[in-house]
Amino acid sequence: MVLEGNPEVGSPRTSDLQHPGNNGSCVLSSPGEDVQPGEEPIKYGELIVLGCCEEGGEETEAQRGEVTGPRAHSCYNGCLASGDKGRRRSRLALSRRPHANGVKPDVMHHISTPLVSKALSNRGQHSISYTLSRSHSVIVEYTHDSDTDMFQIGRSTENMIDFVVTDTSPGGGTTEGPSAQSTISRYACRILCDRRPPYTARIYAAGFDASSNIFLGERAAKWRTPDGLMDGLTTNGVLVMHPAGGFSEDSAPGVWREISVCGNVYTLRDSRSAQQRGKLVENESNVLQDGSLIDLCGATLLWRTPAGLLRAPTLKQLEAQRQEANAARPQCPVGLSTLAFPSPARGRTAPDKQQPWVYVRCGHVHGYHGWGCRRERGPQERECPLCRLVGPYVPLWLGQEAGLCLDPGPPSHAFAPCGHVCSEKTARYWAQTPLPHGTHAFHAACPFCGAWLTGEHGCVRLIFQGPLD
Repeated sequence: MVLEGNPEVGSPRTSDLQHPGNNGSCVLSSPGEDVQPGEEPIKYGELIVLGCCEEGGEETEAQRGEVTGPRAHSCYNGCLASGDKGRRRSRLALSRRPHANGVKPDVMHHISTPLVSKALSNRGQHSISYTLSRSHSVIVEYTHDSDTDMFQIGRSTENMIDFVVTDTSPGGGTTEGPSAQSTISRYACRILCDRRPPYTARIYAAGFDASSNIFLGERAAKWRTPDGLMDGLTTNGVLVMHPAGGFSEDSAPGVWREISVCGNVYTLRDSRSAQQRGKLVENESNVLQDGSLIDLCGATLLWRTPAGLLRAPTLKQLEAQRQEANAARPQCPVGLSTLAFPSPARGRTAPDKQQPWVYVRCGHVHGYHGWGCRRERGPQERECPLCRLVGPYVPLWLGQEAGLCLDPGPPSHAFAPCGHVCSEKTARYWAQTPLPHGTHAFHAACPFCGAWLTGEHGCVRLIFQGPLD
């Protein structure tokens, strides 16, 4: 049987090509627009994993030339605990590929299900299969798009995945062992970036597998759009939140939405895997903005644009702030010992003798001491000797992932209860940002380690005592 395109539909262009600024146009690029040898590739943006302290599995494949990332840091936050390796890392830059590999929808077929495997046997042909019933499937074939580059994200370590992401547990734990089942899809999502200015990046749910196919089974949420095309959602969904006011000092958390396979925007389902989709949000798009959050049901990624990263503090600035804070010679108000933030090169091991500690309820900074325990309140509860407030007593660690910071402000606030330190505006923004957890819950979390935030504000202003001399 020869597969034929639906005469009523012809060669559709689904709504993922109809975003503002595109107008459905297709401009072919010339061979001269490909990256030349020795030329610095154009960066589309960077993806940063929030709370990135999970143990990564072994990844031996060499890093691909078109997908780059910074060197691994030895600190606790800012890299995987086992180190950044190949495509499994805490931060990944998406750069223009030597040759375009994007795809766009072409022809839609209506076929009987027994012939689906035959229709999808061509590995060089990208397609999305929508199973409507045991006897009816719709297959949308995709064709090469010379105007875009495609990057795929998921749990799978197969070659078609550019960014391998594993689950991040609340509080910086890991989901390892035979009983730990990942909720991140093997082929979670894909990002298509325009190869021409302004290099717009768009996100779509689901990625193509080793056979260049996306399968939406009979139980998956799927539907026919008003214009006769097909769309659907993945099992656990891909959620996106665009910050209000951009990712800057004036940012505020936005509203979480769900992205469909074709890149349309919907309100959240009643639960993460419900078959009933939310309502279409027509005035919003799947275009990633600086500071957009992407949740894959087990890990959350932050998208930073090149322009946004220019406003973020650099590692040199963070190191200068650390040295400036230490140069002020803060002292423990009780032990009168001089305190100092450790160098990131030392890594997050056991706190040293000069490590500053904080009572997270009041913000008073001390050196480590063993008194004030209130075991009737819990093993971590201590009474501050200055103000008598009882609460967690934890060491302070400077946040080392600069891309998570909204501004280059001084390290004046700490997240509660983990003790990661950053600027006031950065701390307050993340403390107000609910991150998805499970099927329908949301919790604010420390972006550096993933610990759920506690207390009235989720963060505390640090109160240092200067030297008595």
